[in-house]
Amino acid sequence: MPAITYELKKQDESSNARLVRVTTLHGSCDTPAFMPVGTQGTSKGLLPQAVADTGAQIVRGNTYHLLLRPGSELIAKMGGLQSWTGWGATDGGGPMLTDSGGFQVFSLGNLNNIDDDGVRFKSHIDGAEIALTPERSMLVQEQLGADIIMAFDDCPPAATQKVNPRNTADSPVASSATRAASESPTVMAPADYARRVELANDRTLRWLDRCVAAHRASGRWDEQGLFGIVQGGTDLEQRTYCADRVTQHDLPGFAIGGVAVGEGSDEIRSVVEHTAPLLPSDKPRYLMGVGYERDIVAAVRAGVDMFDCVLPTRNGRNASAFTSTGLIRLKNAKFADDPRPIEPGCDCEVCRNFSRSYIRHLFQANEMLGGILVSLHNQRQYQRQL
Repeated sequence: MPAITYELKKQDESSNARLVRVTTLHGSCDTPAFMPVGTQGTSKGLLPQAVADTGAQIVRGNTYHLLLRPGSELIAKMGGLQSWTGWGATDGGGPMLTDSGGFQVFSLGNLNNIDDDGVRFKSHIDGAEIALTPERSMLVQEQLGADIIMAFDDCPPAATQKVNPRNTADSPVASSATRAASESPTVMAPADYARRVELANDRTLRWLDRCVAAHRASGRWDEQGLFGIVQGGTDLEQRTYCADRVTQHDLPGFAIGGVAVGEGSDEIRSVVEHTAPLLPSDKPRYLMGVGYERDIVAAVRAGVDMFDCVLPTRNGRNASAFTSTGLIRLKNAKFADDPRPIEPGCDCEVCRNFSRSYIRHLFQANEMLGGILVSLHNQRQYQRQL
């Protein structure tokens, strides 16, 4: 069988929303699908079976972080990500996707050097210089063994940029200037932004050609499905241009990238509603890194099938819980004697067994269980909405 098969189950009559079954060598997932993120080979604080019990059928690994530690060669030696991490262990492994590593590298800002061949960057762990090219991205993802792998692309920044302190300010190789930049956003001139988007599209298309050639040469083409990525920033003409050329490759799926780098909801919706119909209707469509519920719902209506984001666990570790009425911050004093679950009516194990009062106490006492419980609820909340 091919690496990825696609089966349309139902098409909504009032929108472009659809129900799809995507089948890989490690099993199937039904869409719309939210993929929990396993940055370091784990969805932080949660056992793989607990993630599966929330309803997740596919997870996403992070090529950049796993390349740096422990290394893709070691993971290949251990049987690949599914076996090594225990994802879907009882069924011989479950579906998994890996990104190309490009987004994390580009977000390092002053720590990288981009040219037409690829990117040279300094590890945020120890400052070692590393080169990442389209060919190496393919090799690393092939060694990781994911069912769906992503083409190496150039992700342009948003017109309004803010350096991400998670990626830079705490890095051993970050400068004081970087830390200062993280506190003050800068706005690109329209002409500079337009040139950067055009350059990113040009590189993305040429790098896709190289990714396709490298992946075909690896002998893994029928085992791991390669998705192409459409860039173009918020310029809809550039989105059309990139989509037209990316889809000239007969790939098993396509992604919309570069709309989780600082844009607001209105800009995200405009880009997604414009771009999704440009992608083949008989292939999975993946919106990369977009995680707020309002943006996901709008994208589903536009015909997007797959999503991922770190928000459920990142917010969970900080006592912020997603509910049907909005985000609640469980460290607030008003929850000290609140006997209700996080979300009345939620079917997750957390809401069936624990109160807001108890969970707040866990955070006040610095007990790790607090972050685990809220992360678990948040993961289930995202699965329930789809």
